[in-house]
Amino acid sequence: MLVDTHCHLDFADFEAERDEIVSRAHQAGVAQMVTISTRVRKLDGLLAITQKYPSVFCSVGTHPNNADEELDIQTEDLVRLANAHEKIVAIGEAGLDYFYDTQKPEDQQTGFRRHIAAARETRLPLVIHSRSADEDMAAILTEETGKGAFPFILHCFSAGPELAKTGVELGGYISFSGILTFPKSEELREIAKTIPHERLLVETDAPYLAPKRWRGKRNEPSYVVNTAEVLADTIGLSHAEAARITTENAFRLFSKMPRI
Repeated sequence: MLVDTHCHLDFADFEAERDEIVSRAHQAGVAQMVTISTRVRKLDGLLAITQKYPSVFCSVGTHPNNADEELDIQTEDLVRLANAHEKIVAIGEAGLDYFYDTQKPEDQQTGFRRHIAAARETRLPLVIHSRSADEDMAAILTEETGKGAFPFILHCFSAGPELAKTGVELGGYISFSGILTFPKSEELREIAKTIPHERLLVETDAPYLAPKRWRGKRNEPSYVVNTAEVLADTIGLSHAEAARITTENAFRLFSKMPRI
């Protein structure tokens, strides 16, 4: 059994065959999926998907690359929505993305801190997007944790070892995507070896970043199996044991999500 802790089933890439995609995930041993919000104003579409598929849950939040679209969304809005819907099991994704020069860093940081406050209040995990922003990310996480701990995931981890170390020290989880399987990701695999087993998660970030076995194709939740296998081989566990550990971690962190 596996849990895909991060996918985007509401994206247009899946519109024509969402039933088949969910079915293939189940057949591959992916029992549950968390489809992640990128805009609060599109939450209704996410909730409709979770209502159709008992095994699919979602988050609520604003992606940093959409930060300026939803600066009016306040912490209390995120908390209210998260508490109102049983299928919302996380906050985010929010964070910092300095790779794309489309959003002001200050707007991203403002939204990020609001999401942190929502995670702290609801005790739901914050799904964090961090790209080309290691220094600022570590500083904000350290500062905000000083105000009160909150659960979080550094999702689709592809940053440096220092951010991974900081994240773990602050109580966070590290989630690996198909990037872990790429031939040139040796440094990332070395980082994976340093993460305590109880803080490891796997994800697809589908439709992006298909793992090596399907490189170049549209990603989908069933493909998380390949990432989990590579993670197991990297850290010296059997495939079954890595699946068990990452699944237990997922349910511990996503504590609002029941086992289906």
